[in-house]
Amino acid sequence: MDCILLAAGYATRLYPLTENKPKALLMLGSKTILDRVCEKIEDVPDVNNIYIVTNHRFADQLTEWAAGYKGKKPIKVLDDGTTSNDNRLGAIGDMKFVIDKENITDEILVMASDNVFDFSLNDMVKLYREKNADLISAHYVEDLVDLRQMGVLELDDDNRVIGFVEKPAEPKTHWGVPPFYFYKKETLALIDQYLKEGNNPDAPGHLIPWLIERVPVYAYTFDVMTIDIGTPKTYAEAQKLFD
Repeated sequence: MDCILLAAGYATRLYPLTENKPKALLMLGSKTILDRVCEKIEDVPDVNNIYIVTNHRFADQLTEWAAGYKGKKPIKVLDDGTTSNDNRLGAIGDMKFVIDKENITDEILVMASDNVFDFSLNDMVKLYREKNADLISAHYVEDLVDLRQMGVLELDDDNRVIGFVEKPAEPKTHWGVPPFYFYKKETLALIDQYLKEGNNPDAPGHLIPWLIERVPVYAYTFDVMTIDIGTPKTYAEAQKLFD
């Protein structure tokens, strides 16, 4: 499979830190966020290539980072040509951009480039193989305020996804969805169909409620640490872990 890392956002909530630097290249201890994310991907034998999709403003910095990358897996930075929040492709649009640009026809792992986490991606791979179906992640979140800022899903007794709402005003469950998605190669055509129908290309979670009406989607549930670095507060929390 191929891995697509989403890094085309502008992280305006972290200004001025990210005004002239991609969020993925912020430091956590002695390494960048992106280094720590790629270390997790390096542990997954199933992943053949890593593609980082970014915007035009930050493409040069990420390309320079990739040139010094010491991992074993091939890594490539793709510039989606966008320059601001006003003309961005959105996460699903960027997924499609990479799939088309690199002629990907195999299964994919899609991740954000700004999440640090404390579980093995191989555990997700194992469940993905067992279910032989698209797989997303689900993290138990107690705080309702936090849940209202993320995708929230409903599961049946077999952990099949039966409902999904992006940033619900009234969350139905405590299962928040961090950005870890395994898609079968057959699903690539559905991503194309989703966009051609004019659906929301922005957050990757918008695809899920549309997808579960067409194919089985399961969830890998976990309760260990994961931090979505999007604000000064969450960045400070992540920094404490790697001091």
